[in-house]
Amino acid sequence: MSTKLRILSLLEQQKGNSISGQSLADSLGLSRTSIWKAIKSLQEEGYIIEAVTNKGYRLSLSSDILSTDGIRSYLKPKLQSFPIYPFKTIDSTNSEARKLAMLDSTHQGLVVSEEQTNGRGRLGKSFYSPNQTGVYLSFFLKPNLNMADAALVTTAAAVAVCLAIEKITTKQPQIKWVNDIYLNETKICGILTEAVSDFESGKVETLIVGIGVNVKEPSTGFPDELTTIAGSLLSSKETEHFDRNLLVAEITNHFYDIYQTIEDRSFLDEYKKRCFVIGKKITFKERKQEFEAIPIDIDSQGGLVIQMADGHQRTLSYGEIVMKKLFQ
Repeated sequence: MSTKLRILSLLEQQKGNSISGQSLADSLGLSRTSIWKAIKSLQEEGYIIEAVTNKGYRLSLSSDILSTDGIRSYLKPKLQSFPIYPFKTIDSTNSEARKLAMLDSTHQGLVVSEEQTNGRGRLGKSFYSPNQTGVYLSFFLKPNLNMADAALVTTAAAVAVCLAIEKITTKQPQIKWVNDIYLNETKICGILTEAVSDFESGKVETLIVGIGVNVKEPSTGFPDELTTIAGSLLSSKETEHFDRNLLVAEITNHFYDIYQTIEDRSFLDEYKKRCFVIGKKITFKERKQEFEAIPIDIDSQGGLVIQMADGHQRTLSYGEIVMKKLFQ
C-alpha cells in the first residue's frame, strides 16, 4: 500500500477527528515532511483534509470520495475481509468485475468507481455515469446456484438497494419490475446482472451484479434524452454530508444478507411490497407485437404474473414493460 493510501486509511478511520502529524509519522514510520507531501497530494485529488492548528490533520465529514477504507468502515464484521477494488474512473464496473472473476475460480469481490465511461444497462442500453454524482458498483460472485435460482439475484439486488436507502435516509424507493429503482416517479437506479454458466452441469459459474445509483443530479443536468426519465436520490440541499461510502457499504451488507439465503425466497415479500407495477396497466412487446396487461403478482422465481386483456394469466420471466402512466 502506498504512503498516500496508508495515511488515507488512518484518516478514514478517524473521519471528522484530528490526528497530529507526529502521530501519523510515528504510526507509519515516516518523516513529517513525507506526511505533509502525501496530505497535499490527497488534497489535490479532491479529499477535503483540513490542517487544524495544534491538532493536526482532519478528514472532513463532508469529504465524499469512494475508498476501500471508507466503505469497509461501515461493513458488517463478517464482510471485513471482503475484497474491494475502487477506481476513480473505469469503462464499466461489470467488465472489470468479469476480468477479476476470471483470475481465480474461487474469487469474489466488489468493484466500485466514481465514474464509468462506458457504463452498460439492460437490453444493450448505456448507463449514464458521470464523475462523483453516483455510485457505480459490481459484485462478482461464485455461486452454487442453478440458472433458475440465479435469476433471483437481480430481484435480491433491487431489494438490497431499497433497504439500504431506507436505512440511511427517510426516502421510500419503489421497484419497477424487474430491476429499476424509482423515487418521485423517476428512475434513480438500474441493475444489470450477467452470468457465466456451465452447460453440462446447468450451474452458474460466475455471476456479475452491476448496480448504478444516481445519488445527486450532475451539475450540468442529465442529458436531454434522460431528463424526463432519470432522477436522483438526493436534492441539492441534501448532499452536503451524505456519505456515498456508507451507501455502498449498506447495499453490500443487505445484498449479502439476502444472497446467503436466496434459495428460501423470503426476500420476495419485500420485493412485492415495493413493486409499484402491481395492479397498474402496462404494455410489453413480444415478437414485435405490443400487448396490454395488468400485473397481479410476483412468482417464486421473480417472474411477473400478468392478466391479459382477454382474462387469461401468464408469467413474464424477462423483458421490459412500459407503464401506461406511472402511479396512476
